[in-house]
Amino acid sequence: MGGGTSITNSLFFSSLLLLLSLFQLLHSQNGVVYAQEKIASSEEEALGIFQQRETLEIIIGGGGSPSPAPAPSPPEYTPCPPPPKPPSRLEKARKVLLNFTNYIVDPKGFTNNWCSQTFNTCDFNGIRCATYPISNEPAVAGLDLNQAGIYGRNNKPLSLSGILDRIPELTFFHVNSNNFSSSVPKEIVSYGFFYELDLSNNKLCGQFPMETLQNNNLVFLDLRFNQLTGPIPSKLFDIHLDVIFINNNRFNQYLPENFGNTIARYLTFANNQLCGPIPRSIGKAANTLTEVLFLGNNFDGCLPYEIGNLKKAVVFDVSKNHLTGPIPYSFGCLRQIQFLNLANNKFYGAVPENVCKLPGLIKNGNLTLSNNYFTAVGPECWKLIRSKVLDLTNNCVPGLPKQRSHKECWEFLHSVKPCPNEKYLLSYSPCAGHWNKESEDTEEVAAAPPVTYNALKPHRLRL
Repeated sequence: MGGGTSITNSLFFSSLLLLLSLFQLLHSQNGVVYAQEKIASSEEEALGIFQQRETLEIIIGGGGSPSPAPAPSPPEYTPCPPPPKPPSRLEKARKVLLNFTNYIVDPKGFTNNWCSQTFNTCDFNGIRCATYPISNEPAVAGLDLNQAGIYGRNNKPLSLSGILDRIPELTFFHVNSNNFSSSVPKEIVSYGFFYELDLSNNKLCGQFPMETLQNNNLVFLDLRFNQLTGPIPSKLFDIHLDVIFINNNRFNQYLPENFGNTIARYLTFANNQLCGPIPRSIGKAANTLTEVLFLGNNFDGCLPYEIGNLKKAVVFDVSKNHLTGPIPYSFGCLRQIQFLNLANNKFYGAVPENVCKLPGLIKNGNLTLSNNYFTAVGPECWKLIRSKVLDLTNNCVPGLPKQRSHKECWEFLHSVKPCPNEKYLLSYSPCAGHWNKESEDTEEVAAAPPVTYNALKPHRLRL
């Protein structure tokens, strides 16, 4: 009995020592540990015990979620950079001009300095700059490639699109004597300061480019020496153009009846295929029309007496047509006329004396009536023949050298049909005063070189 007790006591003390050693070990590594278990008497007490255990495990590193990483410090504040500055009007135009050189062959080197080495776009050859009124900044205001002879690279058509449609600040676009062959871009309609368009002596084809008539600012239109066909649109005479040059194309059909609505000073319809009579409305252009060329077409019929209303006309040329009848007596009212050409038609009758007394013709003017069927001249006209102002070669005037044969004159005069209002043509004078005496209170003018005759050559015009 005593031996069993000794063994029991020995085991007890051994267990106690082992427990103390374990407690010391835990204490030295992880801090204080509660070794005593507590039995919960309620749900709330059990929850509290669980929380105590969780706290203990955290303290001794034996469980729970890891601590979150510290939040990074906020970056230093950097303000956003401003948006890029939009390109200026001059910069946009420069890009267009440089791009244009990629598609052309320039045999004369006209655009050689259109390159990045030329710092100032306004120094490009043929470029004119000015201050654009709306934004008060420099811009490309005009482009002059006259007589440059430019054509498309790799034999491709040379298009107006890509240059004319990309510079809305343009006031003029002059490209006489190049090889543009495309249509006129519609963008020009919205150009607010576009005044002059010269596409002469190029390779434009098709019908009249209506885009040119939709910009109300345009005052100068030059389409001569192209391959345009079809009728001339009536709208051409309802807009405020000052110069209309459409000669040497293939326009056909009648001139529109509203022809007289035009306020243009200079008109050239020469060398087309126009036909029919000269519209009577021409007299309505009395306050503006200065020079008009109808020569080289297929006009027929008689000249309307309303032409005599053209009090400012300096040049009137209907030569090389199929017109007939007498010269209207109203032509004696053309007080400013200096160049009157009715040659190569089928006019007949006497040359009116009042025409031969016109001051503009007497003072170094020119009256050309050759290759017709005129039959008589009076003393005033003889004076002009002697001074070589009046040319009546190849007519039917007795006693005048270089006339048609008697047979030719007789056959024509016996077959020609008179004008419907011929008596009126031979008597009406719109400038007549009392007792049908013509007013002579018009200023005398000195003969000056005509403008429109220069348009009959394909080169550029200098007005």
